[in-house]
Amino acid sequence: MVSQELDYFRAIIQADMAPLAKVTDVSEMHTLSERLGQRVWLKREDQQPVYSFKLRGAYNKLRQLPKGSLVITASAGNHAQGVALSAAHLGHRAIIVMPVTTPEIKVNSVRNFGGEVVLHGHNFDAAKAHAFELTEQMNAVFVPPFDDKDVIIGQGTVARELMQQLNELDAVFIPVGGGGLLAGMAVYIKSLRPDIQIIGVEAQESACLQAALEAGEPVELAQVGGFADGVAVKIIGSETFRLAQKFCDQVVTVSADEICAAVQDIFVETRAIAEPSGALSLAGLKKWSQQGKRAGLNLAAVLRGQI
Repeated sequence: MVSQELDYFRAIIQADMAPLAKVTDVSEMHTLSERLGQRVWLKREDQQPVYSFKLRGAYNKLRQLPKGSLVITASAGNHAQGVALSAAHLGHRAIIVMPVTTPEIKVNSVRNFGGEVVLHGHNFDAAKAHAFELTEQMNAVFVPPFDDKDVIIGQGTVARELMQQLNELDAVFIPVGGGGLLAGMAVYIKSLRPDIQIIGVEAQESACLQAALEAGEPVELAQVGGFADGVAVKIIGSETFRLAQKFCDQVVTVSADEICAAVQDIFVETRAIAEPSGALSLAGLKKWSQQGKRAGLNLAAVLRGQI
């Protein structure tokens, strides 16, 4: 392992998520396991205070800063809530730029977590451009949603917990948007157990990692669909792609129908109502298992978030 990846591994080991981000459960999917002929586990990141793993990356990024820092980000979803809650806990001021089209329930949620919301633009790109402008004008710290070393390290703590909770694993299925969760989890798992398969799972309508792997570099998709809006990213991050290219064994893409079926599976077994992007990795696990793979494997998927 080169020193750069070793640095990630060590940082993930040392990253202290307490007391804000909790150690989430791993639930066995008994009915689905029997149906697939595998042993299927679900890492329950929907149990975080903001109902998503995004809290981990935001918290790890913000805890590196001096108390009282001004942080700015752009997000219409879970990253916004993670930054807002982390900033409030650590004594920072957080400004979150959100598109004017953001549902009121999400805007209010960010405000309730302590974030200052600025509504700007009719899409995420416009909101992000404005966030960059504010960051420069106000001499603030911009908090990227995925393509940042400290954010990647925070997301990697999901893998640290998973490896402590499950002794036997053959493959781990990780949802991919911008690639932060995949990058952090993959570098940690492969550092300990290179025999474990790392499978990235993308929505067919926003498969930016698959496009980047085919091109050999990040490429911008002409458009992305909004059904799995939590992973609707046009271009994967440069650092997240570098790590994914090195440590991801395979990418599986799934349709909206396959995601809906996974949402139903999760509800039947756990009573959690997963958002479409939250059920993405389980949809990929099911598809992969049904493609003639050998039975009796120990498979884990990450429930990235719930509605």
